[in-house]
Amino acid sequence: MIEDNSVTTHPGKSTDQKKSIWLRLWPLYLIAGAIAVVFLNGWHEYLSLETLRNQRVALTTFVSEHFFLSIAIYLLVYVTATALMLPGALWITISGGFLFGVATGSAGTVAGATIGATALFLAARTSFGALLQEKAGPFLRRMEAGFKDDEISYMFALRFMPVVPFPVANIAPALLGARLIPFIVTTAIGVLPAVVAYTWLGAGLGAAFDAGEELDLAGFFANLAPAFVALGVLALTPPLIKKLTGKTPPKTEPESMKG
Repeated sequence: MIEDNSVTTHPGKSTDQKKSIWLRLWPLYLIAGAIAVVFLNGWHEYLSLETLRNQRVALTTFVSEHFFLSIAIYLLVYVTATALMLPGALWITISGGFLFGVATGSAGTVAGATIGATALFLAARTSFGALLQEKAGPFLRRMEAGFKDDEISYMFALRFMPVVPFPVANIAPALLGARLIPFIVTTAIGVLPAVVAYTWLGAGLGAAFDAGEELDLAGFFANLAPAFVALGVLALTPPLIKKLTGKTPPKTEPESMKG
């Protein structure tokens, strides 16, 4: 009798793997569902200058009577919008300045943006990001190796460059193997210039409404864009020096961001 030593394949195994892949994509389903709900209900249309103008009295009265509750609601809205990649983060930031002033509005926005960005980063790293890494192969691994050499510089550049969408700056580091603590720190610091600028704009809306002035958001952004590009180029200087000279610039990475 001749024994059959060939490996027996189990059709159920490939089916289980496919099921596992679809289950690991659950954050994408959540994000897509949330975006669909927002647009189907027209909630995104409330994020506008007209809403702030028309609801000014009601909003400012609520904040003055329920200040800490207002802060909590604002944080929840910002975290949710950031983590689920919902539209309107710019208007939420402007609203923070309008409702709470520059200092409190900026602090709340940085906290909300950082928490929401970290949630999206972790979702990307543990679910669909891990799946993409498996499928991408050598190309992504080569990019990951270069990224890890100067991850702080690259993450700051992603934050400062106005052409990089905020969700991309949250997901890309996860795909490239960024560490959690450096991601959190570079996010909190990296969003600060834009947050302060747009919160300052929001804080001045009350006076603009009283004077009957119109908000020129496009012009405001155009004036800020060169400064953010300069910050992005500055953040990329260390890896550029390394590529051009083959020498690594002195690192100034804080101890808290190591490991």
